[in-house]
Amino acid sequence: MAALADAGIAEALFDLVPDVVFFVKDDAGRYVAVNHTLVARCGCKAKAEVMGKTVGAFFPSEWAEVYAAQDRQVLTTGRSILAKLELHFYTDGSPGWCLTSKIPLRTAAGRIHGLAGLSRDLAAPDERGAIPPELADAIQFLQENFDQPISTTQLATKAALSAARFSRLVKRIFHLTPGQLIIQTRLQEATRRLRETDARVAVIALACGFYDHSAFARQFKAATGVTALVYRQSVR
Repeated sequence: MAALADAGIAEALFDLVPDVVFFVKDDAGRYVAVNHTLVARCGCKAKAEVMGKTVGAFFPSEWAEVYAAQDRQVLTTGRSILAKLELHFYTDGSPGWCLTSKIPLRTAAGRIHGLAGLSRDLAAPDERGAIPPELADAIQFLQENFDQPISTTQLATKAALSAARFSRLVKRIFHLTPGQLIIQTRLQEATRRLRETDARVAVIALACGFYDHSAFARQFKAATGVTALVYRQSVR
């Protein structure tokens, strides 16, 4: 199992990166390598407390099932999950956004015997430090008008950039496509309102720029793994 044996090298490297969760799991979904960031977010102090266990030992059932279902998808189909925009939770329980990737690990004969994964934290746009001047107007416009129909072309025009140049800058600065950035901005506000208000889900969806409730439901579940109502119940 050369791939699993090599996991220790990657583990040592990712121990040095605090905003990245790294893990390797066997074909039963049990952790066989983890970095310090994952250990802390599991509420543990030592890697030994995590090794050999599954997500069900550390996360609420709603979220554990989401993570386990992703694992099963990779392990059974052999298809990778790449840069999936997701909601996750920090050690103190506060929500945040990340890009998650999971890839299958294969033996020399091609049999899948585990998976490796990374989740990279994404800070909110106003927490990312200096934004290039050509992007500032577009980002401010998005943050102030996310409840309105907004297109990538419209944001590029606000930035006085071609669509291609705008897309490259957004990808370099935010590690997201322009479309993902729009969705993240809307869903970030939606999750805040679900946590902090008693407004109906349909009202929140409309206020956050989702004019089709079914589209909101699909995108919310794609990003969080659960419905808006389950999310509200779990965070409260």
